[in-house]
Amino acid sequence: MTGLRKLTLLFLPILLFISGCKSGENNPVESTGNENVFIQYGTPFQAVPETKDIVMYEINQRAFSASGDFRGIINRLDSIKALGINVIWLMPVFPIGELKSAGEMGSPYSVRNYREVNPEFGNLADLRELVTKAHDRGMAVILDWVANHTAWDNPWISNKDWYTQDGAGNIIHPQGTNWLDVADLNYSNAEMRKAMINAMKYWVYEANIDGFRCDVADMVPADFWKQVRDSLAGIPGRKLIMLAEGSRWDHFTSGFQLNYAWDFYGKLKDVFRAGQSAANLKSVNISEYDFMPAGLHKLRFTTNHDESAWDDSPVNLFGGLRGSMAAFVTAIFMRGVPLVYAGQETGRSAKTPFFSRSPIDWNANPEIVNEYRQLLNVRSSNEVFKQGSVEYMLTSDVVCFTRKSGNQEALVIVNVRNRAVGFTLNQSLQNTLWKNLLTGADYSAGTQISLGNYEYLILLRTV
Repeated sequence: MTGLRKLTLLFLPILLFISGCKSGENNPVESTGNENVFIQYGTPFQAVPETKDIVMYEINQRAFSASGDFRGIINRLDSIKALGINVIWLMPVFPIGELKSAGEMGSPYSVRNYREVNPEFGNLADLRELVTKAHDRGMAVILDWVANHTAWDNPWISNKDWYTQDGAGNIIHPQGTNWLDVADLNYSNAEMRKAMINAMKYWVYEANIDGFRCDVADMVPADFWKQVRDSLAGIPGRKLIMLAEGSRWDHFTSGFQLNYAWDFYGKLKDVFRAGQSAANLKSVNISEYDFMPAGLHKLRFTTNHDESAWDDSPVNLFGGLRGSMAAFVTAIFMRGVPLVYAGQETGRSAKTPFFSRSPIDWNANPEIVNEYRQLLNVRSSNEVFKQGSVEYMLTSDVVCFTRKSGNQEALVIVNVRNRAVGFTLNQSLQNTLWKNLLTGADYSAGTQISLGNYEYLILLRTV
């Protein structure tokens, strides 16, 4: 949605007077088994990657091509695959509400019907073709799912009890937000929960999709996500990806394999933009993975649709093209699963709105596209970057860490400043021989390393 982290909490006292309480935590509602009957379209994709192996690519349909539709994405599937992507995340594909609509073209997160395709993007046949052709290229496809609220002209609105209401019985927008274009759903209502879960199942069956990125998941009760998990688990032959937009720890006990590394992203901006010490990244990296269950991960990014629309592009946030690349290396190699927001690989400096169209120039900065491709390939080709232990040697101006897995040891060094810096290696790493994974050449590390503006090194050796 539009900035979960920017919510104001000034309205919390009002929640005490809201008659349709969202929370169902104290009185969990069990699924009654009154399910719709679906017929599977296509063959379930059998190459959904393990969570640690995911390289995710978010697509804003309105910006991705001049046509702003599924056909524009289909035409570039080979380029997406060549970048090193194995999971495509499509922003909401549903018809957009017209009543109380926001922005020039309305928000994709204002869903008018959970079981229809937005004609702006094409039809169900077009979506099926996109999914099938992505599968043919070894890429899974997940849909952006909006469970917290609907458009005001969604047919569900006739079921008033399905929505949160104020003391006078009026349906309200999500409290503590400025999202006036959407109506807040009431998770104390069992029938609404069943309808929501059946709508999710519809797309797994009817479009053969491979999971969901769940919008503002922190604002939806955890016991609902457990219901989703249990219901989707009953679909035969399926391995589904579940990504939560949020940072609650109970996501990982509610069926999600991934949630957002908001803290790491925020600290990355503090380091690159505000000049804070790079050493501050250590505590954030550790805290985001403290007590993380095995096989589960944080999604690491330097931008996404919210940040690129409301904050700025990574080029402007992190000190230009070279700074944006240094930040990306820091984000995806220290830990976590990498996300690329379509267009960032071109070095796009303009913001990318999603309430209107602003097509990406795919001919811009081909050297930056190649750099993203190379970095993603290095990460995917070396297991040490996916599950290796981390040892930190950070200074104020330099991110430096090793990762170890089996007999592999990697050394990553990043200058986070727009000036040359010198760095003294730990004694255990001095006078050692490595392979430079970016050039393929041997690299001899002495005692001191000199790094140019925003320069980085990614080295590997067998120990």
